[in-house]
Amino acid sequence: MNAFNSFKFSDELMESIEKLGFDSPTQIQSSSIPYILQGKDVIGESETGSGKTLAFGSGIVEKTIPGKGLQALVITPTRELAEQVRKELKKIAVNKKLNIISVYGGVAINPQIYGLRTAEVVIATPGRFKDHLQRCTVNTSGIKILVLDEADKMLDMGFIDDIEDIIKTCPKDRQTLFFSATIPPRIEELSNRYMRNPVNISTRKQVDPSKLKQFYYSIPKNFKLSLLLHLVKKEDSKLIMVFCNTRSTTDFVAKNLKINGVNAIAIHGGLTQNKRENSMEDFKKGNSFVLVCTDVAARGIHVDNVSHIVNYEIPKNPIDYVHRIGRTARAGEEGKVINLLCDDDYGNFSRILDEYRTFDVKQMEKPYVEKIKIVSNSNPRRNNPRRNTYNRRRRFH
Repeated sequence: MNAFNSFKFSDELMESIEKLGFDSPTQIQSSSIPYILQGKDVIGESETGSGKTLAFGSGIVEKTIPGKGLQALVITPTRELAEQVRKELKKIAVNKKLNIISVYGGVAINPQIYGLRTAEVVIATPGRFKDHLQRCTVNTSGIKILVLDEADKMLDMGFIDDIEDIIKTCPKDRQTLFFSATIPPRIEELSNRYMRNPVNISTRKQVDPSKLKQFYYSIPKNFKLSLLLHLVKKEDSKLIMVFCNTRSTTDFVAKNLKINGVNAIAIHGGLTQNKRENSMEDFKKGNSFVLVCTDVAARGIHVDNVSHIVNYEIPKNPIDYVHRIGRTARAGEEGKVINLLCDDDYGNFSRILDEYRTFDVKQMEKPYVEKIKIVSNSNPRRNNPRRNTYNRRRRFH
């Protein structure tokens, strides 16, 4: 018997879940779904990829009635996550034929205005949904379920005021669900103001040191790219995620990996939505095996078969480091984290080690690297051979 039967889902939802091949709920699902179905407010703290979408999505699908206007609103921090949630909800709602749309910036607004007229479920980024509120192109008076997905990241990105403005337009007699990898104090304050006796559920786990190995190299800044290329070519890997702190560095790293024969793609907030979606699909399908990204662009996106995380730059926030490394060593698989440290990185790295004292991060011996061509992010017309720089094969000192 399918373990999801214990939730007493409707036949339509149960059939969808069985078709998708789900037979056993994850920890966050088994802990939160009973409360969600009872109509209680829930604060769920769980890592990326733990099954949060199905947890809150089951409540949305069960309680939303076709043809009755907007009844469920999910707020997410990024366009990618909005699209991902929409696709997952469409799959589990296929037998109920709900009108589920996503609403975010960077694309034409008129199709969204048209879609909002008949949508029962909307997944939206804060800025664009607030824009629709100001244009009076969306009616929130019938919302029964409000979900904040990746709430901590929306706080980090400065969306807290927009979120409060959105919440205030929703009926007070509603169910509110917060799901997040971490629950910082400001999110707790938000829950105190806008939730009714919420049930707190935490299934977040620390990294298992037996499955995840962490290393660092201490190198000059101008040799980071050479070492990265060396590691990408020499490591026995499946999919590799390379994290950078800025859009410009992300573009720089991806461009130079490609110039030197590595099938790499970049994803960050400065790219068009279509480009970001296509890049993610290429990576998930294995068409490109190196994804260079920022924290914001990668947040909330689940990708299987990631064997290596490379921190080309170390994040300022220790929590972001935990989010990064949690993308490998899943489902019993081994994973490796490699940190490339120059003088600029040691402050951030020290904060991470102070915060997570159980992390065992070993220093690696500095290898020889091959000569590579490096091209800057400047105008391509200026990138002539005389302006290109080279890292010669040498041993670091």
